[in-house]
This record gives sequence, structure tokens and C-alpha cells, in this order.
Amino acid sequence: MKTTLITGASSGIGLEFAHIFARKGHDLILVARSKDKLEDVARDCENKYDIHATILVFDLSKPTSALDLYNAVKQSGVTIDVLINNAGFGHYEPFTKSDYSQNTKMINLNVTTLVELTSLFVKDMVTRNQGQILNVASTAAFQPVPNFAVYGATKAFVLSFTEALHYELKDTKISVSVLCPGPTTTGFEKVANMEKSRLFKDGGVMDARTVAEIGYKGLQKNKMTIIPGLKNKILATASNMTPSRDLLVWAAGKMS
Repeated sequence: MKTTLITGASSGIGLEFAHIFARKGHDLILVARSKDKLEDVARDCENKYDIHATILVFDLSKPTSALDLYNAVKQSGVTIDVLINNAGFGHYEPFTKSDYSQNTKMINLNVTTLVELTSLFVKDMVTRNQGQILNVASTAAFQPVPNFAVYGATKAFVLSFTEALHYELKDTKISVSVLCPGPTTTGFEKVANMEKSRLFKDGGVMDARTVAEIGYKGLQKNKMTIIPGLKNKILATASNMTPSRDLLVWAAGKMS
């Protein structure tokens, strides 16, 4: 039986990934900060799909957390077949008003921990010449986003990093994909203070289950970049075709 490790598994897209992989017969290692929520997800998946789910409570925004998590998995003797780097957060406000420590935690979680976990687990996958990695970015990765500057920059990093790794491993049996959702009903919008943003008020918001299903299917096809929803695909493509960076930033600012 294969095992899938999912970070940010207590809610939203991570929770939906847990159900998808459990339904496919995978055992689960579920990682997040909230023990109670993780226990609920694990219990639900075990009862519905006859698999085994292990919870590991970590704050992945803290330094050394990736190595601590990796060591905990290695000590358990479990082989990770699929790594879903889903954990992340953002905060919507002008950078000049943002909190320094919160920005540092955001970079640690969205970038540093993601890279460290990928680095640690992909080496084991290379040894076996088998495995799958899905990193969750955002459509915010395709252009600078005023009032969401640090978050957008972290997701641009995830997009670029994952696409490069996909190419590096193209001649192996290791699948590497990046999922770039647009606005999605996950609870993220509340944490990020985006409930009144035009991105969430103007329609076109997808549900987490649909996004996760599209992400799963794309990973199975080893699709490099997965953008759920036609509107999101058009916006991502348009950002690459915009003739001026000034215009690109202006348009992103008007939409946010």
C-alpha cells in the first residue's frame, strides 16, 4: 500500500487531497498545527476508506520543522510515495502596513519549508526511481500582486522552482507538478483578510474539492503546471502576453 504525506491537511484543499488519496487506497500522513482537526480528518478517512492515517502536529513556519518532520517519518519506517506540499498562508494588506514577523513566517512556510521537504523526500524517491510531488502555488504566481506582495512573491518562487525540478526529473519515474489555483473557498480568504477583495467578491471562486480533483488528475499525468478553471487559465496566459510590466502590475492591482 502506498503512503501520501500532505501538509496543511486539516482543512481546505489539503483536506480534500486526504480524501482523494485515501479513496485511491493510500495510507496517509497528515501534517498541520491543529491536532483536533487532524484527528477528525484522519478518523473520517479511516472510517470511509479502510486505510491507516497518521497525524503529525507541526508548525511548519518554524525553522528546522522540515527536518524534524522528515526525521519523524524516517523513524516510523514509512516510505513516502507521494508528497503534497500544500501548507501555506497569505495576508492581504499594503506591505508598508504588514507585520515583519508575519512576513518572515510566510516566507518560511511557503518557500523554505516547501523546498526543504522537497529536497529531503525527493532524494529518497530518486534512490527508488519512483514517486510523486505536488507543490501548491497560486495564480498569484504569474504576476506581482499589490497588497499581496509577499504572498505573490512566495508563490512565484514555488512555480519557478517546481517547473525547473519537473524538467530536471523528466527522464525519471518521478512526477513533479505545481498546482496554481485561483480564488478558492478554503478558509484561506478569511485568514488572509481577503473576504472583501474583488477576487472573492466578483465570482468565479472554485470549491476546494474541485481544485483538488483537478490537481490529482494533473499529477497522475505528470503535468508540469496545473491551473484549475478556464478563467484562471486565461488570466495566467494573459499575464505572459502583457507587453508591459507596468501594465501587468496595474491590472493586478485593479483586480485585487
